[in-house]
Amino acid sequence: MPGTPMTPTRPVAPPDQASIPTPPAAPSFRFPPEISTPPSAPRAPAAPAPAPAAPAGAKPAGAPGRPVNPFMSQDPGQKARRLARALISDLVVYYPDRRKEGIANGTLKTLFQEEIAKSWEEYTEQVGKELASSTTHFTDALNEILAGGQKQF
Repeated sequence: MPGTPMTPTRPVAPPDQASIPTPPAAPSFRFPPEISTPPSAPRAPAAPAPAPAAPAGAKPAGAPGRPVNPFMSQDPGQKARRLARALISDLVVYYPDRRKEGIANGTLKTLFQEEIAKSWEEYTEQVGKELASSTTHFTDALNEILAGGQKQF
């Protein structure tokens, strides 16, 4: 009933003292002994084990051919192509609305004139003027990536 205090119907006995667990003992801490002499210099690392011999018929590491990872390629043309695509991809990421407008109206050149000039400057600094002007990597990236496959540049 509301307003009346509850009284237990059966009395509750206190818990048996034997059933209550005792708390664990506090950990003890000892300070390390004081060191009177400075530690000696670290030892030099052991010499590395010799590399295993290459199996017969295996190509040497510097052998010509397709590199295992194309991003590790030393081919300047491939590096120039990757850089051009990265620079133009950045324009697409930074200005998606302007790109849509430029594709719809055919005004990509004028809308992106300043950004393209800055990207070209960066591109020629990185790959060199001779390689930049002798390949179509930058123009190809503009048409494929910025213009969405349309030939506008």
